[in-house]
Amino acid sequence: MLVTAQGPTPAGAPVLTTTVPREYVHRAALSEVFLTGWRHTGAHAFTITAQWPRSHSFYTATAGLHDPLMLCETVRQTFPLLLHTAYGTPLGHQLSWSRFSYALNPHALQVERTPAELELRVTGTGFSERRGIPAAVSLDIAVFRDGTQIAVADTRFGCIAPAVYRRVRADRADLARVFAAIPDPIAPLDPATVGRDSARDVVLGRSDAPGRWPLRVDATHPVLFDHPVDHVPGMLLLEAARQAAHALHPAGGAVLPTSMDITFHRYVEFDSPCWIEARPHPSPGAAPGAFRIDAVQGGEVAFSAEVTAVPPPSPTRPAEAPPA
Repeated sequence: MLVTAQGPTPAGAPVLTTTVPREYVHRAALSEVFLTGWRHTGAHAFTITAQWPRSHSFYTATAGLHDPLMLCETVRQTFPLLLHTAYGTPLGHQLSWSRFSYALNPHALQVERTPAELELRVTGTGFSERRGIPAAVSLDIAVFRDGTQIAVADTRFGCIAPAVYRRVRADRADLARVFAAIPDPIAPLDPATVGRDSARDVVLGRSDAPGRWPLRVDATHPVLFDHPVDHVPGMLLLEAARQAAHALHPAGGAVLPTSMDITFHRYVEFDSPCWIEARPHPSPGAAPGAFRIDAVQGGEVAFSAEVTAVPPPSPTRPAEAPPA
């Protein structure tokens, strides 16, 4: 475990801000760390601070609004941070994402003249432990910007010790071999079809089947593959769900995913095709931008998402901005 030390702060000195150590959020690039600090507020309650840059190479703004998937990555980073700092889990343990949902107010996402400063109020519940270390934890999160709540999220992760993970992954436990063997990426869809400017950022391949695309995996992508992994990252699957919703949306233009409700059923592996299947949400009265999206590999659903996407509103913040 990393240990940092600080000397005394001189009286009257300004409060200095930095990011948390990249190791605590399982990122390799310092530029991809969004969290800036944390503190206890109760037995299993915490306040975490974060900052969103005005411009990002992958989580790009739409109509002057921050990308909602930047919220997803921010939430993803909260779990390893708390796991290592608040709960004393050694570095090297593997995380397993099982559930995630969020809802946000798109009016509160405008890009301003300075980076967005956020406060996440987090409560941990549903603990299970193994040898004094959390084996699974749920987090309930309320997200605030400038004192106004802009989003809610909840998520559940598992935590697996290195030796156990090696047994679970069996012949896929050799990270270097698995990562080196990832096939070259297939041809992408037209970027405009999925709301992207660059073909490199497209995660859906070409297909003649309406609402069904092969998952496109580019292991050289500097954000989605910030470091070597032995299975398809969860954030890549969220991006696939977003792009599928964009491709099918009846508005036919830019859309923002204002909510997602996601279940990770099993790992998506690199060595066999995975198909992203999308259809309008089957529930009666569902909004025109509501979709059910599945990632299917080997005939089984590995990932499922309910996504609501809407055209971007005018980038102005109302006086009150409750979550969508």
